[in-house]
Amino acid sequence: METDINETEVPQECYCKRVPLWKWALLFVGTTALFFFLYGLCQSVCFSGISPLWKCILCLVLSDVMLAVYMQVIGRIEGREIRQKDVEELLPKKSFPEISKGVLIGILFFAIVAGVLIIGGWYKVMQVNFNWRYLLVMLTQFLLVAVSEEIIFRGIIFRMIWQRWGVVAALLVSSLLFGFIHIMNPSGTVWSSVAIAVEAGLLLGAAYVYSGRLWLPIGIHWAWNFVEGPLLGMNVSGAMPGDSLVVPSISGPEILTGGSFGPEASLISLIVGVALSAYMLYSRYGKGKSAPGEA
Repeated sequence: METDINETEVPQECYCKRVPLWKWALLFVGTTALFFFLYGLCQSVCFSGISPLWKCILCLVLSDVMLAVYMQVIGRIEGREIRQKDVEELLPKKSFPEISKGVLIGILFFAIVAGVLIIGGWYKVMQVNFNWRYLLVMLTQFLLVAVSEEIIFRGIIFRMIWQRWGVVAALLVSSLLFGFIHIMNPSGTVWSSVAIAVEAGLLLGAAYVYSGRLWLPIGIHWAWNFVEGPLLGMNVSGAMPGDSLVVPSISGPEILTGGSFGPEASLISLIVGVALSAYMLYSRYGKGKSAPGEA
């Protein structure tokens, strides 16, 4: 979760900028490693062979735990006490508008991608199947994925680099790390990693810059995975969907369909992602505006 500890309240000479480089590097590596460990622990619990109901409950609970731990850790790093005002950011009334906006952006993203593939005759609906248990489990699992990965890549990696080295370095490093960690996925290649870095890493980083909080990129990431796989039946970063709502037949040039990796390795997704990223960054920086914390 992003608390009221956002860039508008981080002092310009914040802790990440004041400390010696070696200490900043230790904090950077240590905090990133901690949340990767917690993320792996959450996955081992939620993705185990437990009942669908318990899986949904655990994913929701562990998402909240990750957000609460993040709030505490980032508050300590930046040298501030956690205030009641910060805790209020946990409440739905604070997070719902930005998560909803992010979800709409994620839906729009894959509506455009699927629409282009349908028009080109490369995506055909073969069957529609409604397995509500599967969809509910995947909805909560992808929430945990979105929360955890956004904490790591935007809340820690992007945030700490931004505060020390500036937004360009933060976008470049966090996007490349986010893209190339997916090279280990089934059917992952250098091209698919570059594509994810540009279309997703850049977009999610731009969303964080645009809003100054994690809620918007969490919403985009959550809807992105859920719509792409469980709803539209496309491979998600190389992983085949299970009992998806739509069972499609996808064929055509791999540069457009993404091949076995899925549409994240598609030129269509790349263009849509860059366009949305450019809009968000221009909205924040265009016409002399500044990003949160840089005013």
